[in-house]
Amino acid sequence: MTIIVADTTCGLPRDLLKQRGIPLIPQVVMFGEESYHDDEQLDTNTFLQKLKASKELPKTAAPEPPLYYPIFEEAKKKGESVVVVAPTGKASGTVRSAETAAQEFPGLDVRVVDTLTISCNLGSLVLVADDMAKAGKSADEIVAKLNYMIPRGRIYFLVDTLEYLAKGGRIGGAKKLLAELLEIKPILQVKDGQVESFEQQRTKKRALARLVEVVTESCKGGDEAHLCVLQVEAEKEAESLVEELKLKVNVQNIPIYELPPAIVVHAGPKAMGVGFFVE
Repeated sequence: MTIIVADTTCGLPRDLLKQRGIPLIPQVVMFGEESYHDDEQLDTNTFLQKLKASKELPKTAAPEPPLYYPIFEEAKKKGESVVVVAPTGKASGTVRSAETAAQEFPGLDVRVVDTLTISCNLGSLVLVADDMAKAGKSADEIVAKLNYMIPRGRIYFLVDTLEYLAKGGRIGGAKKLLAELLEIKPILQVKDGQVESFEQQRTKKRALARLVEVVTESCKGGDEAHLCVLQVEAEKEAESLVEELKLKVNVQNIPIYELPPAIVVHAGPKAMGVGFFVE
């Protein structure tokens, strides 16, 4: 048996992870001198309240290596392998933390997979890996499947304001100012593990319509597409997006995942988007 380890940046509902028995590692969110794990200590709703009341943008940090120890100890006792399905190493230190933790367990088969992605696509990879583990597939087979899927992943998203990306150093202040002056709604993408600009639209309505176009053009549908929607404080818009996508793409089950605090720090409230895998 192989144990699959997720972290909160995957955005999967905690109830689902508990039901499946997938260990969940929290990220760290810091408001000044106070730090929180973004699991039971700080859910998204509580985080948003603190974010809006805070004069300074909170900071994020990767999980401490000791958080992995109990999982690795249990795996070593049972003689099981571990596959850590981690968010992009280009934007998070989670890969490094998991690898550091694994060094404390010589002889234990630990695979740390840098998925080069975040949010709902990371969640899809976690679920695929867990399905394979429960079906008795080996760690080698699981890692091979993940490595096959990773370069095929696509995430496109909208932010309500570029303020948080600018404050967090993800884009320059000049870009933020220009976008605000021109009332531009940029469509961003996660490409090769980093957030990059994809396109610009003049209104949010047009940007959402363009998201649908992009999915329709690129996503061939079927279960292997793992089409999903991500959102924070945009539930109704996300539900409308799902209904529109169902009419145009051959995917009937399109889950909506809420962005976790460690991502909302950079994306800001009312962010939403889509994730899927191309053939």
